[in-house]
Amino acid sequence: MVPTFHIHFTSSYAGSKQKCLSPSRRKEMQSKSNIESGPADTSERDADKKGSPSSFSTLRSKWQRLLRSLEAAGIQAPRVETPTRTMSSNAGTNLKVTGIDFLKSQNSRLHHTDAYNIKNLVVRRGQPFQLQVSLSRELKPSDKLSLRFGIGKSPMKTRGTLMSLSTKQEQDVSGWQISIVKNSGTQCLLSVTSSPKAMVGKYTLNVKAGTNIYKSENNAVYLLFNPWCEADAVFLDDEAKRKEYVLNDTGYIYVGSAYNIYGRPWNFGQFEEFILDACMYLLDKSNLKMINLGDPVLVSRAMSALVNANDDSGVVMGNWSGNYSSGTSPMDWVGSVSILQKYYNTKKPVCFGQCWVFSGVLTTVMRCLGIPCRCVSNFNSAHDTEENLRIDVYLNASGEKLNGISLDSIWNFHVWNDVWMKRKDLPAGFDGWQAIDSTPQEQSQGIFQCGPCPLKAIREGDVYLPFDGKFVYAEVNADEVYWLVKKVNGVDKYTRISTDTKDIGVNISTKAVGQDKREDITAQYKFPEGSKEEREAMQKACSFIHPSGIVPRARFALTVPGDDEQSKPETVSKTGLQLKITNKGALYPGSPLEMAITVKTSTPGSWTINLASSCQLQLYTGKVKATIGCVKETVKLEGKSETQVPLKIAADEYMKTLASVEDEVLIHVTAIAEVQGTDDRLTNEMTMNFEYPPITLQMPETAKLNKEFSCAFIFQNKLKVPLNNCKLLVEGLGIFKMTEFDEGDVEPGRIIKSEVICTPTRLGQKKMVAKLTSTQIKAISAEKAITIIE
Repeated sequence: MVPTFHIHFTSSYAGSKQKCLSPSRRKEMQSKSNIESGPADTSERDADKKGSPSSFSTLRSKWQRLLRSLEAAGIQAPRVETPTRTMSSNAGTNLKVTGIDFLKSQNSRLHHTDAYNIKNLVVRRGQPFQLQVSLSRELKPSDKLSLRFGIGKSPMKTRGTLMSLSTKQEQDVSGWQISIVKNSGTQCLLSVTSSPKAMVGKYTLNVKAGTNIYKSENNAVYLLFNPWCEADAVFLDDEAKRKEYVLNDTGYIYVGSAYNIYGRPWNFGQFEEFILDACMYLLDKSNLKMINLGDPVLVSRAMSALVNANDDSGVVMGNWSGNYSSGTSPMDWVGSVSILQKYYNTKKPVCFGQCWVFSGVLTTVMRCLGIPCRCVSNFNSAHDTEENLRIDVYLNASGEKLNGISLDSIWNFHVWNDVWMKRKDLPAGFDGWQAIDSTPQEQSQGIFQCGPCPLKAIREGDVYLPFDGKFVYAEVNADEVYWLVKKVNGVDKYTRISTDTKDIGVNISTKAVGQDKREDITAQYKFPEGSKEEREAMQKACSFIHPSGIVPRARFALTVPGDDEQSKPETVSKTGLQLKITNKGALYPGSPLEMAITVKTSTPGSWTINLASSCQLQLYTGKVKATIGCVKETVKLEGKSETQVPLKIAADEYMKTLASVEDEVLIHVTAIAEVQGTDDRLTNEMTMNFEYPPITLQMPETAKLNKEFSCAFIFQNKLKVPLNNCKLLVEGLGIFKMTEFDEGDVEPGRIIKSEVICTPTRLGQKKMVAKLTSTQIKAISAEKAITIIE
């Protein structure tokens, strides 16, 4: 009885037929088959591999040749069930992708990315998103369908830069997942979840169906960090904070002086056109290894370097020279948008910036990438170049602060950033806010970058932890040592007047969550001055920083040896001497500046006190631009008493300096008091801001989407001097693009009014920001909110 064979066709028939033959006959048959088939067989195999429509007839032809070969070999041909083909069905045709819908509206709303002004899909890692794939026919269980996400120039599976997600294998080795949500007719709804550790950046998406690969016209998908995902290192478990530190595109940067702080409005604009692409460009430019693009620690450190232009032609060129003729004055920016757009367009550094500009731009970049971020202003901020926790301040006999003797400095304020993340690279307990700084002050690992450094490490003195803990700790904890410089036989003699351990790092400020007001976060950076915890933290920090002894560190002058005052510890005052500096009224440009120094003693006795005081104009970095007044007096006090010494500066003494400087200047008063016949010496200083007339914004409280409304800006020069070369800068995210208006000269008493027509393009609360600058006044800012409705 002849057996019945059931043969199933495959694309490789030779192996199947040769299993029926003995080894000797197999070799003979292979030779004969090759002669008979010739070149035509090769072309048929190629056609079959490519999934040609003629594959069925090709297989039939092969089967007929096999039968002839078997008969020639003397083997009875088996009885075969011949496969049939129903022409009306499409079940046997090749599966092809005909389109893909990224479901942008649905996905972006769920991923909190709907505000990004970009055509592409933007999603956050570790969170599902859906894609609708259109097919040439219904997807069968036997079909192969896969999504291929690639990042970088040459995506490869072995490098982890190519994720191939098959519907038959729900999870990829990379941690990405895919599943079929619904399969109906030619439509297949897929759900994709990226790894919560996935590389952040711009991915290309191709869809493979069988051997066919489909690439859509707009196939780039942007993947961001995800503060809403518990498994993401930047997870922030507070919706109000996520709205503030990730989604809020406006805010304030706090400036001024330690005891006269005001908020400067700033448009972060992380969702504006080209901002996301600019951030992607920065990621590419960072030279981070692809695997490190998922690590917020390394990404934030790289961005702190790239926002400044010093080492890598980054975003902003710093300039503290006072000459900004070849670019834009740092005072003239109202936000990050025009800076980043210009940088992305030109690929060249934008001129110019100072610390608040660097901080504002870095906040934009971090929030755009999905890392929670806030601007932080540190008042009386120490720039300790020698990392010894000491800043030396040198004064002459008139109480004037001397420039250039020390490389160290105390800035009236310095603005950096905090970013929120887990620190898996550190011991447990250092998660949360981390300080980063893009202002190019000191090099770290050979380039101008700073952080991230855990706030807990700064607070507790763990300055050995990465990154740059020593520098940041000194910014908020250094001591001020005051030295009196006098000539003795032609050589500078340095006498220590006093040491202030409490004035550095005060009123550390950021915008409050959900409110347009200042929040004091000093307690997050340091323990209360003088507390047990503060002393323990200082001792721990000093064991790594090694502060120097109390000797002057002047760069140029020779120290007179043998001056006992240099090594004496602080002594208790015999007189209870106190100094206080106050202003008697608002300090308006063009008006006399009226201030007073109060001298006070609190112990019995008759005291004769030599007082020297100076008034100087200085930049926010502490650099003196001009001395505009001095006073020297000898006062006598009995027991517990006080007296007030006036310090009045006429407008003519300072207005020329005010007009000649392109930066905003502050009023700095220093006083030195020495009690005759004792070792009591004391110094005090105070920095004050000029005050300006306000800008008034007039616009409705609400407006409709895509419907025009008007906004008016009104300013009256209430000063006693004209304001020359006035410029009005206006920007409203989602309602009005950055525009500059030339207002010319504005005489005392004159009112100027400018009006713009706005067309809102986005719903929700928006803000219009205005800034007025002139030769005499560098920054009058104002803002007003408006709600855009349907």
